[in-house]
This record gives sequence, structure tokens and C-alpha cells, in this order.
Amino acid sequence: MISADASADELVEAIRRLNRGQRILGTDVAVMGSAQTLNPLTPRESEILALAAEGESPEETAGHLHLSVGTVRNHLLSTVQKTGARNRLDAVRIARRRGWL
Repeated sequence: MISADASADELVEAIRRLNRGQRILGTDVAVMGSAQTLNPLTPRESEILALAAEGESPEETAGHLHLSVGTVRNHLLSTVQKTGARNRLDAVRIARRRGWL
């Protein structure tokens, strides 16, 4: 991808690179791509997801961390959304694979 304000010379060079089979990435896209590998989970979300990975129920986790069950469930839902998972077990799998747990 090349930026919309690229000069004619930059466009020609981008076409040449594509013709050679090389990828074209603007710096904004490259930075965005590298940011996606950073852990998006808060420390509390990571803690709660790690307990879920050990098999704790939301009720057990709430008791251990002195939180309400609703708060634990909200954190678990947030981890599912941030990881793009289908459910909390999938969130555990994704977080482990990416080194976040």
C-alpha cells in the first residue's frame, strides 16, 4: 500500500516493485501491523483469563480476586473481544499462542 499523497516517482517505483513481486507497504500500515502483535489485554484481563485457563469459574475467580461475578464476566467478555475469539476458551488459546499468557 502506498500513501495517497505519494509523488509520481514513488508511484512508478511502487509499480516496479510490484512487478518484481515485492510488497508495497506505507509506513502507517507497517506500524499498524506491528502494533497488532502487542498485547491488548490489561493486566487484570490477563490475570482473569489466566485463571480461566486453569479452569476456574467466574464465581471462583470473583472470590479469589474480591470482585463481583459480573465484573469478572465483563473482563472475560473484553478478552474475547480484544482477541477476536469466539468464546473464552478460544481467547485462552489465542492469548497463549501470541505469548500473552
